Amino acid sequence: LEQIDAVDRLVERYAADLAPARTADDIAKARAEGRIASLKGAEGGHSIANSLATLRALHTLGVRYMTLTHNENNDWADSATDEPRHGGLTAFGRAVVREMNRCGMLVDLSHVADTTMRDALDESAAPVIFSHSSSRAVCDHPRNVPDDVLERLPANGGVAMATFVPKFILPAAVEWTLRADENLRAHGLHHLDTTPRAKEIHAAFEAGHPRPVATAATVADHLDHMREAAGIDHVGIGGDYDGTAFTPAGLDDVAGYPNLIAELLDRGWSRADLTKLTWSNALRVLGDAEAVSRDLTARTAASHATLAQLDGA
Repeated sequence: LEQIDAVDRLVERYAADLAPARTADDIAKARAEGRIASLKGAEGGHSIANSLATLRALHTLGVRYMTLTHNENNDWADSATDEPRHGGLTAFGRAVVREMNRCGMLVDLSHVADTTMRDALDESAAPVIFSHSSSRAVCDHPRNVPDDVLERLPANGGVAMATFVPKFILPAAVEWTLRADENLRAHGLHHLDTTPRAKEIHAAFEAGHPRPVATAATVADHLDHMREAAGIDHVGIGGDYDGTAFTPAGLDDVAGYPNLIAELLDRGWSRADLTKLTWSNALRVLGDAEAVSRDLTARTAASHATLAQLDGA
């Protein structure tokens, strides 16, 4: 709730540049006004505390997309970076997806296990998104999307948005990160620790083991493959700048986006392709989810199912 309030205060303070956005129309309006449409998302289904009522409350407060998990499993869904516990979605997890469809909240499948991806696609009546995941075929990391899932996006209508995080997109960076993480653990620290001591240990490791550097071409390799597997109507960009300490060369911050666009132009992507990639695909998905929500709310009531009732937990 405090994070939601922080977004609202930022938008209020910088109203000349930021605009609140809850719908596809709000996003289009903000763009026409030269402002940045500011959407709210919840990263991790643990945010609803196993309560469909809490899910609806977050939607009322403007949250329009939620990753079903973050880095760890929750009580009803398996994460990509944890040991399998449920085999995908539980019965309550499927109820969460249905209620997100009914509310008009996008089901975000970044961070979830392959089994969870497939279960969610089986269950969802609305398009899904991967807000920050790249291609498993190009870089074999569990945070990326396998081809069989990408190939299901046209039937679902969803969008997979490529991330820029080097350890997810560059195979050499995957291997380097595993060694760097093990080095932190050897010093008694969690591999995601960002305290001054952890940063000092990490810097010393990097001095002796230079970090492999991704580039805009690395990201473009993923986008090329994702377009081939899913189609041009089902790809997007999800940099994840707030989720990584390292970025590709030339994509150090959002000012680097033209470098990626130039790379794609050199590879033969058309202006129409790039419009879909950078703008219209994501906008369409949100609008389609709103249409599904209108239909479902006209025909179905809000669910009050509980974890205990559906999963016996």
